[in-house]
Amino acid sequence: MTIRIEICTIEHVCELQEISYETFNETFKAQNSPENMKAYLEKAFNREQLETELSMEDSQFLFIYVNHKVAGYMKMNINDAQSEKMGVESLEIERVYIRKEFQKHGLGKVLLHKAMEMANERHKRSIWLGVWEKNENAIAFYEKMGFVKTGAHAFYMGDEEQIDFIMTKTLL
Repeated sequence: MTIRIEICTIEHVCELQEISYETFNETFKAQNSPENMKAYLEKAFNREQLETELSMEDSQFLFIYVNHKVAGYMKMNINDAQSEKMGVESLEIERVYIRKEFQKHGLGKVLLHKAMEMANERHKRSIWLGVWEKNENAIAFYEKMGFVKTGAHAFYMGDEEQIDFIMTKTLL
């Protein structure tokens, strides 16, 4: 199994949109109404929205490839691009999405290690993320990777308010 990570650019917007719809739908459709899923997918992953995010100076998307196929991606934010005001010494991991067929192969761990490497290069003191309180597998994974719950914030799935735990990892 050959794994490589590459920066996702505006030229990859269609592929980014496809994998975003696919992975978000696979992960969350069973716990949410079709109406709220549709509303969220259309708002968060429409082409214009993704192009805006891809062109933001303080955001970066990374594709992870397995044997030349996009297996997933990660979105990171620093400075004012962070979805919460966590300060200039923090890096946010906004999304870690892995296609179902590639889950349980250590790709999430590879992406988190890459985020830590990039945070260290940028002299960040911590990494944080938001994870849905009902996503027990993801919470367990992040805890295993050294993240701890440090707060919570609201997340809207369509018109339904949900709670995301904020989890943080302090870097050396």
